[in-house]
Amino acid sequence: MPTFDIAMKKVKITAVRRTEYPDLMKIYENPIEHACEVTIGQEWVSVDGRKPEGMCGEAWKSMQSFVEALSRGEGNFFDGWMKNPFSAMISCNDGFRPVSFYLETVE
Repeated sequence: MPTFDIAMKKVKITAVRRTEYPDLMKIYENPIEHACEVTIGQEWVSVDGRKPEGMCGEAWKSMQSFVEALSRGEGNFFDGWMKNPFSAMISCNDGFRPVSFYLETVE
């Protein structure tokens, strides 16, 4: 049986927005010293669907399945959700200070 090499696409991950909910933090969060250090405009590139070096592990968990699918050439999530069918907008799972990431395939 022949084997085929499938060229995996690189996926660029860009931090595009960050917000905080101080009211929720005051009510529910224990004070922490090192919250998220992602900055707007920060970029990473996933190769072969793997977590890029320096990417927050918790943020990666929220986007991993989308990055892996995009790297395989899949797209059009949720029947036309994104203008670019080979992209996704994903937020990390921090309910106090979520960061939104734009994922897109690159050649």
